[in-house]
Amino acid sequence: MDSVTKRYPDGTVAVDRLSLEIPDRSITVLVGPSGCGKTTTLRMINRMIEPSEGTILIDGKDSRQQPVNTLRRSMGYVIQNAGLFQHRTIVDNIATVPRLLGWKKDKARERARELMDRVGLDASLAKRYPYQLSGGQQQRVGVARALAADPPVLLMDEPFSAVDPVVRKGLQDELLRIQAELGKTIVFVTHDIDEAVKLGTMVAVLRTGGKLAQFAPPAELLSHPADEFVEDFLGADRGVRRLSFFPSTGLELTMAPVVKAGGGAERAATDAEFLLVTDADGRPLGWTRPRDLAADGQLLPYGRPFVAGTDSLRAALDCAVLSPTGWAVAVDTDGKVTGVVSQQTIAQAIRGAHDEGRTDADAKVTG
Repeated sequence: MDSVTKRYPDGTVAVDRLSLEIPDRSITVLVGPSGCGKTTTLRMINRMIEPSEGTILIDGKDSRQQPVNTLRRSMGYVIQNAGLFQHRTIVDNIATVPRLLGWKKDKARERARELMDRVGLDASLAKRYPYQLSGGQQQRVGVARALAADPPVLLMDEPFSAVDPVVRKGLQDELLRIQAELGKTIVFVTHDIDEAVKLGTMVAVLRTGGKLAQFAPPAELLSHPADEFVEDFLGADRGVRRLSFFPSTGLELTMAPVVKAGGGAERAATDAEFLLVTDADGRPLGWTRPRDLAADGQLLPYGRPFVAGTDSLRAALDCAVLSPTGWAVAVDTDGKVTGVVSQQTIAQAIRGAHDEGRTDADAKVTG
């Protein structure tokens, strides 16, 4: 996008001289407050809205040199509430673009069923209608429909904003999984900075009036906001968000206060303030004080565990904060306890990660 501007007849400027180079096979997120031109920018890419000035090049070719219908069919498009055809079955909704491209019905439906599996939809839903699906399932159908003709570019306009937080997290995780497999060039619009940080390879923060405030990878955005506007938009907890980019690998875990239910009475003399009790398979049950271990009393909840080495320091810290003992429980991918870690130890790891980050930044400056 080279100096792209959208000016309406009444003089309103929705996007103002926006220049961006969106990298291939990555997720670029457009984020900003209402009225900053996010959706307008997205729609100019597939010419649902024509730019007033500037040039949009796709693989070096001016988008205006292509027939508009050909351009749009070469891009998947996902919107809020999915935008499905209510009179068509799920399989036929997904097969829409392949059919428009001249595919035979059987081939298009076969492709649709393949994509249902890829986006996590049960095959039994193929003959249902959109109103018979939940909001999250409808959004999965929308993603599958956008992928049906295997387009190189996928445009997504706040696709998950209308579903509840639990479903939204699942859809975000599903998108990241699909992207890891398919490697599309995705332009994603959201007003949610947490979603932008989680999904984006690159994040473009736009000001009101469609001016670019900053374009950077999420970690850099959180570490070095370009100005006060970006800093305010990121929010007061941007330091906590930044922990999402620090791995929990290397956290010093200990098994000292971990005992199995029914077989740990001999550990009651430990100097630990709390003991983590597990079942016979090593999965966490809860915390107890050593003096209460043999009493078979009610256990304190352990909060939520994290997967050591896979989850981030943010996840580990969150687990420690949720725990009534101040200790986070680490598990493996099977849910078995691999150790526990205190808030103090996590804090030391956070300081170490910050120090390492400053060293890397200094090295770049010196270089």
